[in-house]
Amino acid sequence: MKKFLTLLFCILSFQVSAMEKKTTFDKDLFKKAQDDGKLVVVSSWIKYCSSCAGQMKILQKAEKDFENIKYFSFEVTNKEISNLFKVEYQTTLLIFKNNEEIYRSIGETSKEKIYKAIESSI
Repeated sequence: MKKFLTLLFCILSFQVSAMEKKTTFDKDLFKKAQDDGKLVVVSSWIKYCSSCAGQMKILQKAEKDFENIKYFSFEVTNKEISNLFKVEYQTTLLIFKNNEEIYRSIGETSKEKIYKAIESSI
């Protein structure tokens, strides 16, 4: 039984980190979303980062749960985007409102805290 539970845990852990990660950030779409008055959420990730995958999953759900927000993600090794936002670490979460950064966190993976940050920014 112990071996079965260990195997199950490993499989579930791998599924979270195996989530497809891709860069969805685009400067023009980012600007358009802000010009349209949307709350813009941006997160950074890196390959094989399970906390990044967890955060991305929460943010993808949040984009559907909240009206008027747009979510973008980018790989932190993309220096052009990383430099644009002054992001050095994966799992960095940024929220923009009215063309201004209003929230930043590093390593946040709690759904409750992420949703609270979004709600307080609306």
